[in-house]
Amino acid sequence: MGTILYAGGAAFRVWAPFAESVAAAGTFNQWSDTANPLASEGNGYWSADVPGAKVGDEYQFVIRHGTQVLWHKNPYASAVVNSSGNAIIHDPNFDWTGDDFSMPPWNELVIYEMHVGTFNDAPGEGPGTFEEILPKLPYLRDLGINAIEIMPVLEFPMSESWGYNPAQPFSVEAALGGPQGLQRFVKEAHAHGIAVIMDVVYNHFGPGDLDLWRFDGWSDEDHNGGIYFYDNSRSHTDWGDTRPDYGRPEVRQYLRDNALFWLNKFRADGLRFDSVINIRAVQGRDLPDGWSLLQWINNEIRDTQPWKITIAEDLQKNEWITKDTGAGGAGFGSQWDAGFVHPIREAIIAMNDADRNLFAVRDALYKGYDGDAARRVIYTESHDEVANGHARVPEEIWPGNAGSWFSRKRSTLGAALVFTAPGIPMIFQGQEFLEDEYFRDSAPLDWAKLDEYPGIHLLYRDLIRLRRNWNNQTRGLRGQHVNVHHVNNGDKVLGFHRWAGGGPGDDVIVVANFGDRTYDSYTLGFPRPGAWRVRFNSDWQGYSGDFGNCPGYDTVAGEGSWDGLPYHGNVGLGPYSVLILSQDR
Repeated sequence: MGTILYAGGAAFRVWAPFAESVAAAGTFNQWSDTANPLASEGNGYWSADVPGAKVGDEYQFVIRHGTQVLWHKNPYASAVVNSSGNAIIHDPNFDWTGDDFSMPPWNELVIYEMHVGTFNDAPGEGPGTFEEILPKLPYLRDLGINAIEIMPVLEFPMSESWGYNPAQPFSVEAALGGPQGLQRFVKEAHAHGIAVIMDVVYNHFGPGDLDLWRFDGWSDEDHNGGIYFYDNSRSHTDWGDTRPDYGRPEVRQYLRDNALFWLNKFRADGLRFDSVINIRAVQGRDLPDGWSLLQWINNEIRDTQPWKITIAEDLQKNEWITKDTGAGGAGFGSQWDAGFVHPIREAIIAMNDADRNLFAVRDALYKGYDGDAARRVIYTESHDEVANGHARVPEEIWPGNAGSWFSRKRSTLGAALVFTAPGIPMIFQGQEFLEDEYFRDSAPLDWAKLDEYPGIHLLYRDLIRLRRNWNNQTRGLRGQHVNVHHVNNGDKVLGFHRWAGGGPGDDVIVVANFGDRTYDSYTLGFPRPGAWRVRFNSDWQGYSGDFGNCPGYDTVAGEGSWDGLPYHGNVGLGPYSVLILSQDR
């Protein structure tokens, strides 16, 4: 489909079942709307070879339907001038020489959600580009990030957008650097040991600058949008009446091809599917066509590239999203987990200690899908959580004073839970240096805050390294198992045990103090006897000069059951602080 290059020209193929004629017009024929007609294949498809057409030529299809003469871009165009301009003949192949990147195991991923246009952009200079991200890749690598999830970069109207309004689903937004920019970005990220996960939008298209709308001129009273979109009763979404027709074979093929396009031609290491609830349902009614489409795409990826991850944003805590398709599930590798983010944010944002519900925190730690910790992505900040009427966690804690002691202590308490709970941890851009601006596509990250809060950045770096077991002391944080053995909801102290196989260097004890109180000696249970060393203390003054530096101190677990575990020990705890302990190998 789309444009197929051959020696000396290019072939075009397009689906337009109601068209009476289709022609290719472009710089290769001085924009003649008759010089290069496409021949009907008799099945709704049209095709033609165009000698002399070459990479870089601009073009459109000229579609005639009754009295209508429509100029439309190729739906499969992989490059465009802009969302309202011409398609460009583009060779999606790329020199990947030297790219020998291997995707990390999913249980070792640490994801950094990024908006390309604002990540490293100067105010007032238009959106940032892929090229401007490249100098920051060593920074992300050293932070410990090994996966970047980019918000949608499919061609959208204007130059600034969140990206969830794709106008040309196979093209990369020109203002961000176009397809070559994305390919260079992926290759360079891989060279730094960082996977790239792309955000794709299949629950709706547009609605602005949407050439797919009435593409071949056909519509009727029950199908306002034409061949690519559902009938009127199923086409409506909160973002326009542009839900694709998941039941039409050609539209299903289009979406399946799109998913594989990013994985194959751009070497993306995974896909995050936006608003899956609006693919599998409409206004509370199931859409079986949408469910089977998701199964088909996930099966294709599992069969050919099983190491690449697909992540669903469904947010309904639905275990069937990540169940295997053979069992009737949608087949996703993981899903954003509303069962974690909401109770954790509530616990750290609440103004009064008495209002923090540690039983809800316990349940959030236990929440899982299919017995596999990697089936959920956990976070306290995402693009949705820090916009749409919400703010960054430090700002939510103390509006107007996000740099306060309370904001720093409690937001980092939440971060510590993200990196120690079962699941794939994710942070949102700038979270690691206390960015306090709510997310919008016109507000670049304030990198000056990295100099203002270097200790907070160091805290995140230390947590990520422990999560990834860099020093071979905390393997259990990558494991499947958790036992929340200590819940003191009165004093607001919680303790849990994490492990993979168990034993020294594997077993990890995490102690979290959700209260504004210091403990010189606090007793809780331990799974093994002997010395336990503090690997992390969020109250350390190295993270901030006004932290209390309460000595968490190494401890020795002795005989005597406690909290249902066979041994017990004492630790020191600072206010709103987290300790991570393990045993030497």
